[in-house]
Amino acid sequence: MNDNKPFDLVSIGDSTIDTFIRIHDATVEYGVNHQEGKICIPYGAKIPVDKIAYGVAGNAANVAVGTARLGLKTAIYTNLGDDDQGKRIREAFEKEGVDTRFVKTEPDKKTNLSVVLTFQGERTIFVYHQDWSYHLPDIGPVSWVYLTSMAETFTSSNIVDEVYHFVAKTHAKLAFGPGTYQLKAGIGRYPKILEVCEILIVNMEEAKKILDIGEGQIVDTKDILSKLLMLGPKHIVITDGAHGSYATNGQNNLKLGIIPVEVIEKTGAGDAYTSGLLAALARGETLAEAMVWGTINASFEIRHVGTQVGLLKLADLEKERKKHGRFKAVNF
Repeated sequence: MNDNKPFDLVSIGDSTIDTFIRIHDATVEYGVNHQEGKICIPYGAKIPVDKIAYGVAGNAANVAVGTARLGLKTAIYTNLGDDDQGKRIREAFEKEGVDTRFVKTEPDKKTNLSVVLTFQGERTIFVYHQDWSYHLPDIGPVSWVYLTSMAETFTSSNIVDEVYHFVAKTHAKLAFGPGTYQLKAGIGRYPKILEVCEILIVNMEEAKKILDIGEGQIVDTKDILSKLLMLGPKHIVITDGAHGSYATNGQNNLKLGIIPVEVIEKTGAGDAYTSGLLAALARGETLAEAMVWGTINASFEIRHVGTQVGLLKLADLEKERKKHGRFKAVNF
């Protein structure tokens, strides 16, 4: 790989070590609306575990690894603690071919950790977010920037403004996949970042949260896409689980189904989709074709425990694409 070549993508956001625990001795109980399910286990009991696994994760980390496997020259700006977990994450990036020159290690801080509890194919995640100090490094020329999940302290930093000024100055294409705290703060607080955003990528639940659509309120998908587009991004992509995914550029509304597979664990599906989508766009594919790449990549990720185990390499994705030659996004 030519080190002097500009980056295809720089991923910006937090990284973590995930511990995956799969159980069977539990129940799911629903409230009166039959929508908000709660996983229930006996209080004070010892619960048998079917399987346990560990892995590097985090939205930014998953997309960095996913796009690197798909042939992009990728780097990541992320914060790590000066501990064994931080060293493990850095080594994993290097093994995957993700450039780590922008990885920041902070002394006397602990690396993020998560516990993913899986039951009947669905997951519940316990998250520990370290408070980080964010500052965009000099990342140089890059085709795409992917901005995603950070700790709550992002609001007290200038990282969003720094990304905005970088994109406005360099004309790099910005993909924005807001994380928990960015959604909590409200992405409408950052109109400038939305105005320079090439593509906003969210799931349906996040889309409704952004638009303040109440639970149980029925809204047409086209309306959701249109309203998100009015916030400023040039393109909108919404993933919707078993319903597939949707996208718009304001002129065409696209819909793509899923590839039916046995679901082992859903964590990381959205990041796998984003990795395929951005890798395709970086290679000059259309948005419709990029949705296919994302769906294929996600269909392999959910067959495994862990957020990166099933991420495809470029040759494997191209092989799968040929198998699904008739699988295409359609206008709706």
